[in-house]
Amino acid sequence: MNPFRLAVAELRRLTANRLAALAVVALTIVPTLYGGLYLWANHDPYGQLPNVPAAVATDDVGTTLSTGERLRVGDRVADDLVRSHSFDWHRVSRQEALDGVEQGRYSFALVLPRTFSSDLASSGDFHPRRASMTLETNDANNYLASVMGNTVVKEVTTSVASQVSSTAASQLLVGLSQVHDELGKAADGAGRLRAGATDASKGAASLVTGSQRLTTGLTDLRDGATRLAAGADDAVAGADRLHTGASQLRTGLRTLSSKTAALPAQTDRLADGAEQVAAGNRTVAAAGLEVAGVSTTLRGDLAEQRSALLADLRTAGLTDEQLALVTTRLDRVDATVGRADGRIQTASRQLTALSTGADEVATGARTLARSTPALVSGVDGAATGATRLRDGAASLETGLRTLGTGADRLAAGAGTAVTGSTDLTSGARRLQSGVAELGKGAGTLATSLTQGRDEVPDPTDAQRRAVAQTIGSPVTVDTSSMSSAGSYGAGLAPLFLSLALWIGAYVLFLVVRPLSPRALATSQRSVRTALGGWLAPVAVGAVQAVVLYLVVAVGLRIHVAHPVLTMLFLLAVSMTFVAVLHALAARLGAIGKFLGLVLMVVQLVSAGGTFPWQTLPEPLQWVHHVAPMSYAVDGLRRLLYGADLGPVLLDLGVLAAFLVAALALSSVAARRARVWTAARVHPELVL
Repeated sequence: MNPFRLAVAELRRLTANRLAALAVVALTIVPTLYGGLYLWANHDPYGQLPNVPAAVATDDVGTTLSTGERLRVGDRVADDLVRSHSFDWHRVSRQEALDGVEQGRYSFALVLPRTFSSDLASSGDFHPRRASMTLETNDANNYLASVMGNTVVKEVTTSVASQVSSTAASQLLVGLSQVHDELGKAADGAGRLRAGATDASKGAASLVTGSQRLTTGLTDLRDGATRLAAGADDAVAGADRLHTGASQLRTGLRTLSSKTAALPAQTDRLADGAEQVAAGNRTVAAAGLEVAGVSTTLRGDLAEQRSALLADLRTAGLTDEQLALVTTRLDRVDATVGRADGRIQTASRQLTALSTGADEVATGARTLARSTPALVSGVDGAATGATRLRDGAASLETGLRTLGTGADRLAAGAGTAVTGSTDLTSGARRLQSGVAELGKGAGTLATSLTQGRDEVPDPTDAQRRAVAQTIGSPVTVDTSSMSSAGSYGAGLAPLFLSLALWIGAYVLFLVVRPLSPRALATSQRSVRTALGGWLAPVAVGAVQAVVLYLVVAVGLRIHVAHPVLTMLFLLAVSMTFVAVLHALAARLGAIGKFLGLVLMVVQLVSAGGTFPWQTLPEPLQWVHHVAPMSYAVDGLRRLLYGADLGPVLLDLGVLAAFLVAALALSSVAARRARVWTAARVHPELVL
């Protein structure tokens, strides 16, 4: 009897009745249930993260930058998280977020403090503070959710740091541009200062000449003021005499008024006296006009000399402050002369009026002589006019005295001005020397500023944005994958496909006999007996592999890069796993089945199906290199994801070695099984 007949006989036994057939069908779909359900449940968990509730709370009150810009990073971070839909974010208050995490409404919460923005902006005032965020987690909700929350916080931290770095770099580059521009302006200003210093040097030379002429003019002004003071004293004496005469005229008119009874006899004498007074008044008035003319001429000369002086000083390059000082001094002199001239002109007009009045008195006296009846009223009017004349003379005397005082002051001020102009000449010479030195220094400054401006970078707006972005995020990662799983479920598929085939092979030997008793009772060769016991579960295992592949590739839509090769590889893996478990069951019986379960657990943790095998403890790393499931997982990864298929040959070679070794062990077990022992008749453990 060949091995295939033995396998067919075993399959007929397994399907001899409806219940047995249903059991075989159930065994066939066990790998599919295990691998398919697990991969379905974990097909794309990261795509479902937007359904995981999370809270974000911000107490950030914001801050104002030195540029006046309002900064509220907390609101920006919260809004970006909500818009990102990375989780089911809820923007709530701080207390509501904490209560939600504690009560399980939220998996975790991100809390931003009141000083978040001000801490981020603190580098601008050179008192930097690190901004902080609080991640509130509760592992009682879900440990992995807390881990993912930490990942989100790191991403937010990186994003905020990049924004802050970009903003700071942009402000720094703007400052460099402003420094470059201001240095250029300073260099231009230094150049203009050098040119101005050259002109100022020439002006200082002119100032020396002008100040010398000013000294001469002020000396003349002082001498003229002295003469004016002497003339004013003479005018005071004349005004005093005028006042005395006016007083006497008033007294006489009063007496005349009281003695109107003798008026007809005295009118001729009165007329003569009045004519004499009128003549004297005309003499005084002429003198007053002469003094007024001299005063007017003096004031005109002073104004002309003042204008010429100021023009010369300005032409000489005198500064506005120096001109203001000279102008102030001249204003005082001009004001004093003006007041004196005003009073002299007033006195002259009053003397003229007095002369005219005296003439009228004389005419009136004559008229009085001819018009005696109207004499009384005329005498009274003359007495009143005489009173005004006396008062005017008094005012004239006071004005002339004031003029004399002003002239004295003018002379003194002119003397002081002479001394000041002498000092001005000396200062102008020092100014000329200093301006020459200023020109040299300005030239050196202009050269240095130009060199400094050329050394300061002046980036364009586009360059500034590019540099700021580079500083804020100096490293970019270009991800290039030689092969890609595409989803979390696809990433786990190699491990759970292999594990499902092992479980499928394991459950087969719960009902399949590893060795046919009929074959053992005959003279069949041990190899044929072993192959016959192996082929029956291999057939069921092949169906398991096909169904599992169809569910994963078609039902779960996990992309398979090499469908045919993957299917063939799954069959090879199933055959190898069936052979290993067949050998254990055939050689060790119930103990072998238990060892098959132990091997499944050991291979589950050592196959490297989730974390890289290098992360395993060293003993499990040794197990990884000798366990058949490690090579099954490696081969399926390359076939599913489209990687280099070269290592698949090594995986197939190792699996083939396990297959041959397992069949050899089964053959040995078949040969030993021909001998019945007490342990076989009454086994201590039956599974």
